[in-house]
Amino acid sequence: MPQTEKPLFGHPWIFIRGVPSLNFLPPEGPLEVAFAGRSNVGKSSLINALVGQKGLARTSNTPGRTQELNYFVPDGYSGEAADLPPMAIVDMPGYGYAQAPKEQVDKWTKLVFDYLRGRATLKRVYVLIDSRHGIKKNDEEVLTLLDKAAVSYQVVLTKTDKIKAPAVPKLLAETADKIRKRPAAYPAVLSTSSEKGDGLDELRQAIAETVGIASWK
Repeated sequence: MPQTEKPLFGHPWIFIRGVPSLNFLPPEGPLEVAFAGRSNVGKSSLINALVGQKGLARTSNTPGRTQELNYFVPDGYSGEAADLPPMAIVDMPGYGYAQAPKEQVDKWTKLVFDYLRGRATLKRVYVLIDSRHGIKKNDEEVLTLLDKAAVSYQVVLTKTDKIKAPAVPKLLAETADKIRKRPAAYPAVLSTSSEKGDGLDELRQAIAETVGIASWK
């Protein structure tokens, strides 16, 4: 992906499309990074914090609120081949919400997994893990699926402001050790707090490098 003179973050982003099924996916163009995680792990809050826009991705205290693949791109691009956005962010439906009707959960799951297997422009999935709980069984299942699909992913700890600061380095080391032998896992684990802003610049830089941009600024 060529360098862009427009800043990747700190520049307005816009919602372009909600995708309830693969038939509604936008044409493959800019490279994509996706955010995955259990319901209420803080995906929408983290996306909003990354781009500095509180209302971009909808947040809710109700698990399972995000039911589509939601696409976001930087504003100010024409959409023509010569002026495509440098990348797109995809907010994926949360997984692991047992109280939703099984039929609905199965529909979300199929949409997500079909997207992961078939999207050539998808460069990396950022799998969010609540730092208060660590990697749970349903997280392990998603990591295994990503490994089998050979989709690159990086683990990002969220809500680190909710645990004691000295516990963060230990949790980072423990999480890195758990994913060490997973073939599709990026070895470095990131830690973030959407509320305090901790770790956001490191995540922004990781995303920029993933899509071939030297700096997010």
